[in-house]
Amino acid sequence: MKNFNHSFFVHKELIEKMILTKLITMEKLKPLIEFKFFIMTAVGVITFSNFVLVLFSHTIPNIVWTFFKDVGEMVIIVSVFAFAFAWLLKARPHNRPKNYSIVTFDVFGKESKIDGLRTEFRIHDVAWSYMKQYKKAYPLYNFALVSDNPQSDRKTIFRYI
Repeated sequence: MKNFNHSFFVHKELIEKMILTKLITMEKLKPLIEFKFFIMTAVGVITFSNFVLVLFSHTIPNIVWTFFKDVGEMVIIVSVFAFAFAWLLKARPHNRPKNYSIVTFDVFGKESKIDGLRTEFRIHDVAWSYMKQYKKAYPLYNFALVSDNPQSDRKTIFRYI
């Protein structure tokens, strides 16, 4: 039993030393434990600051940028369709004349006739070509390419040389 008591006391003494060591360590850590409230508050503030930073530097600007980008696209698309619609309303099919005539004017500006000239045409480009040829052949005369317009009493002059 003697050994038992001795080991019991040694064991008890070791436990007391461990408790004492723990208490000393706890005493050293006591300011840190009391400072725990401030550390937790600082961690909370830093976490919230990071959240606010991400929110205002990435999330909100990306949402706003996407919104205005989409709105800009919509404005462009609507304006394209509006101009196309206005153009369709304004641009009506042209009623091109079916017959063209060449009218001859002398040096005094009075209408005259030259025998042997073809004056009636169905195609604008053909009539214009003949007019240029007549001008070379008769330089003292002026020529006008005209057509009857059903909406007007007077003839419409398309070209004059």
